[in-house]
Amino acid sequence: MSPSFATCDLCDAHKNDPSTDFQVLPPVFRDFGRARKFCGPVVTIKCFEDNTLVKAALDSPGFEDTPGGRIGKVLVVDGGGSLRRALVGGNLGAAALRNGWAGIVIDGCVRDVAELALLDVGIRALASMPLPTEKRGEGQKDLAVQIQGVWARPGDWLYADEDGIVLSALPLV
Repeated sequence: MSPSFATCDLCDAHKNDPSTDFQVLPPVFRDFGRARKFCGPVVTIKCFEDNTLVKAALDSPGFEDTPGGRIGKVLVVDGGGSLRRALVGGNLGAAALRNGWAGIVIDGCVRDVAELALLDVGIRALASMPLPTEKRGEGQKDLAVQIQGVWARPGDWLYADEDGIVLSALPLV
């Protein structure tokens, strides 16, 4: 069960934070998964039109077991904002759900939109594109990435709901 939060309330509470510990992503991301509200610690990947590392991540456990219970992670993918290839499709969306990921945020595209819409996982991306990626084995993981001008770091917390997406250096709820 996801913690109760509203990104509007989080923004009200942190709008005057002068540090970069609290950031709001621009409103350019569309919902593609069935879960409209999700949160969790961030795992990062940087790749361009090659989803080899995205597949490896979503095929692995996407959760942490804590004394308070199981917490799903959020995969944040810096796809360079490419609108030419889809980094996640129906098979990878199903893998995310099966492996306990709370969500995926992609600075790039997805495909198999009808399949993704049936999956109870949060999926945000810029657009849909039917063309898949090339598999070149390129990319990087577990590093700070810039998504639409906002830095996301491994271990940050991401909160997404119907109003938007925020990032925090620390858990907020």
